[in-house]
Amino acid sequence: MFRNHMTLSFASKSENEAFARVAVAAFVSQLDPTVEELTDIKTVVSEAVTNAIIHGYDNEDTGLVHIEARIEEDTVYLTIRDDGKGIEDLETARQPLYTSKPELERSGMGFTIMENFMDEVEVESAVGKGTIVRMRKRIESANAILN
Repeated sequence: MFRNHMTLSFASKSENEAFARVAVAAFVSQLDPTVEELTDIKTVVSEAVTNAIIHGYDNEDTGLVHIEARIEEDTVYLTIRDDGKGIEDLETARQPLYTSKPELERSGMGFTIMENFMDEVEVESAVGKGTIVRMRKRIESANAILN
């Protein structure tokens, strides 16, 4: 059953990362997640949005970052998309500790964190067209609300 959804687009400015994280957390809060579940979701939104800004748009406010979130039953689905430069080698980019921006002291753990905190993560990217990150997480505490 489709319960609710939201869309959000904002300039690719690093200061908007916190806004995105809080907006998604507020949306997901209707499922009454645990503090840990909410922290996980805020963290993955932060990672995906930061990747879009730093890697997709080279840390310039030249584009938009788009977030779609939907709730179906007890599950949150997130899509974070940019129309930036895309990822040349997705398999390499998803390896722990890999970063294409070592000069920025990036840890290279963004995709690994997303995969550890969410139930499912899919990444699509095309050079010159951008990147789409789709994630899914079941909210355990939502069962009490639904039943």
